[in-house]
Amino acid sequence: MSNGNKTEKELQSQTDFEDDLLDFDDDDPLSATGVSKKSLVIFFLIDTSGSMRGKKIGELNTVMEELIPEIRRVGEADTDVKVAVLTFSTDVSWMYAEPISIEDFEWSRLRADGVTSMGEAFKELSSRMSRNSYLNSPSLSFAPVIFLMTDGYPSDDYKAGLAALQANSWYKFGLKAALGIGSEANDDMLAEFTGSKDTVVHAYSGGQLAQMIKVVAVTASQIGSKSMTLSDERDDEELNEEDVYAAKQKLLGQQIQEFVNNQDENDTVSFDTGW
Repeated sequence: MSNGNKTEKELQSQTDFEDDLLDFDDDDPLSATGVSKKSLVIFFLIDTSGSMRGKKIGELNTVMEELIPEIRRVGEADTDVKVAVLTFSTDVSWMYAEPISIEDFEWSRLRADGVTSMGEAFKELSSRMSRNSYLNSPSLSFAPVIFLMTDGYPSDDYKAGLAALQANSWYKFGLKAALGIGSEANDDMLAEFTGSKDTVVHAYSGGQLAQMIKVVAVTASQIGSKSMTLSDERDDEELNEEDVYAAKQKLLGQQIQEFVNNQDENDTVSFDTGW
């Protein structure tokens, strides 16, 4: 069926979907408004437990300092990109009291100590991902980007925290990726967080860590900060917002795995074992 045969309602639905961005609401995450300014929050969840002490946390700090200028180039002129960093060890802590515009964000070097309270970090993230807290932008909002980095298995009940997150609409529609650092990180558990093994990567050396963080963070931010449409193969089927976010997550996994496979093939990343 051609566009000429579609009803006015169907044409308007497709136009809205292609030209507008989705505005998330706590009750209805797919509601839309007419505001043109768009907002994207990138959440970094970072393990700062004692096992990260030494070279791991040192490398991570250096990479994150280098990453911020690269993220500043992500998005378009009408996209307000913000960064929020949640660290977890024995306690959970935000680097700043609210998400900071990428133009003003300055990395504060992290220190490592304590146990791995990942479940508590998940609960804290869920509590902050709402219009009443860290996602209170008055503008249209892209679904957030959520990037988890850890070198070990949680010391608390991470499943309870993950269940709280899974009930959060922002998490449900957000782009999620995870990085396992060193030999003790559990990729299966990280896949529970992202929902797909394709969006989980692993670093066994400082060189890999630097490459993986930059590629995953920049790729996720680029995909997350752009409108995306699905090809409407069936003319009688309206485009669906949930399908678009599923497609974004799938695209993220494909691009991450393409990078990983190319690195294996070309051996351009140092694969020295150990830290």
